[in-house]
Amino acid sequence: MQNKICIIFNPAARGEKAKYLLTKLHSVVGEVPIKISQYPGDAEAKTEWAIEQGYDLIVAAGGDGTINEVVNGFNGREVTLGIIPLGTINVFAMELGLPRSIEKTWAIILEGNVKTIDLPKANDHPFVQLAGVGLDAKVLQVTHKDIRKNFGPLSYVFSVTKLLKEPQPLIEVKLKEGKRFFGSFLLVGNGKYYGGPFSVFPKARHDDGILDGCLFSRVSSTILLKCLFKSFFNKMPTDCEVTHFQSKQFQVSSPEEIPVELDGDFYGYTPVSFSCEQHKLKVIVPPTEKTTC
Repeated sequence: MQNKICIIFNPAARGEKAKYLLTKLHSVVGEVPIKISQYPGDAEAKTEWAIEQGYDLIVAAGGDGTINEVVNGFNGREVTLGIIPLGTINVFAMELGLPRSIEKTWAIILEGNVKTIDLPKANDHPFVQLAGVGLDAKVLQVTHKDIRKNFGPLSYVFSVTKLLKEPQPLIEVKLKEGKRFFGSFLLVGNGKYYGGPFSVFPKARHDDGILDGCLFSRVSSTILLKCLFKSFFNKMPTDCEVTHFQSKQFQVSSPEEIPVELDGDFYGYTPVSFSCEQHKLKVIVPPTEKTTC
């Protein structure tokens, strides 16, 4: 049975670039309906609407934040996710091996090779690829969206430099298995990549039912640069500065409220409980990917 497709487009670029992308989308997908997200949370609402109308293949045309909203709009219902990566970095698309070309990703969507992967959650809020507690979430808070659009990854460098001068928080991570860890900055992955082609979680898989954690005892420019360099070559430091762990469920708490981000967007504050539902999300992947049922 052929899927009924609806595209949720987030014109995050705005202006002429957004008009160009929308025109290009229409030329490639033909008469397939495209719903345009107008504000934060609208992609989730439009996904819910599309499912109620009988669409069972929802395509997120945007970045990781758009994918996050679309998946949250699924609300556990039996629908399939398609992706046309239009964001700045597109970490989840990179994880799945999707190309950046609209024509090529649309061809992959039409081929319909479905893989069932894990669906991680922060409290009851699903995310698809990554989460952060501490520094990176704080960076999102203090870096204005317009600055991010104009300067890209460079805008984060300015914010990180400033934040590293502030006192570092204390984070406690308690695994379901009983172990406890303490640090100042936590990254959580459902796949290998974080922030681009950086393999922060080299052992991670998005279909093993387990989340990977990377907890920094402290953060400094030297530590971060070392981690970025090693992760680019699929390695991470194994010294006392970084603790790696894997768990199906764990809780994160702190004496003060620490910001939390999911898939590159601000989510809320600690405390937060992370969990993972194995083989919960159906997503279209390139035909070279092995399907999992």
